[in-house]
Amino acid sequence: MFRFSRRRLLLGASAGILAGVSPALLSSREYSGEMPYRPTPFPEPSHYDPTRRFLTDEERAFLEAAVDRLIPADDWPSASELGVVNFIDSELAGPFGRGAIYYTKPPFMKGTEQQGYQSGEPAKLYRTAIAEIEERVIEKHGARFAELEPEQQDEILTQLEEGEMELGEASATDFFTMLLQNTKEGYFGDPVHGGNRNMESWRMIGFPGARYDYRPYVDWHNKRVVLEPVSVAGFTRFSPEPRED
Repeated sequence: MFRFSRRRLLLGASAGILAGVSPALLSSREYSGEMPYRPTPFPEPSHYDPTRRFLTDEERAFLEAAVDRLIPADDWPSASELGVVNFIDSELAGPFGRGAIYYTKPPFMKGTEQQGYQSGEPAKLYRTAIAEIEERVIEKHGARFAELEPEQQDEILTQLEEGEMELGEASATDFFTMLLQNTKEGYFGDPVHGGNRNMESWRMIGFPGARYDYRPYVDWHNKRVVLEPVSVAGFTRFSPEPRED
């Protein structure tokens, strides 16, 4: 009697799909015990490059004020103090700013909210929106956004969020949504990208970062383990033993 096994079925299906491929590619192996794994060098992440700039001085001043209203300082640093504007600047100067992750070809049609971002290159959105916001702020208050009182800045950001401020070419809600998202990314992302300076936000929320192994702490039952965070690039202020709070 012919014995029909799952392995034979899978190999047969592979042979049908890979017709004409060498039979050596269709062979199978069985492993027991440890997997024959050999680590390979991990590709070094690209580090934040302070020379990669997009924002003008006026645009940076606007963003420093805006992100500090989104994440103001309290017992922990504000967004700008942790380098969020550096993060945004670098991202706008790179593939993200050029819209590499978005489809930016015509035809251009107004999308629905469920379809996500539809406003083209993020760098262009930032530049256009900031200029148009500043124009309206100067008309109303006689000063730039960064020169206003915090309560006035909050009012303007609320108008952007709720679509109550009419801009020209830019979408107020699209800009606010992207600004808020990029602010959170810069504040809580890995510091290798320019924000989250010294991993302070990770310390604030107790996030240990890009740690590979937690086996030394498996037996720490009913204890709070506080570990120094580790960047994906490997740098840290790590101490070998966890501390208890």
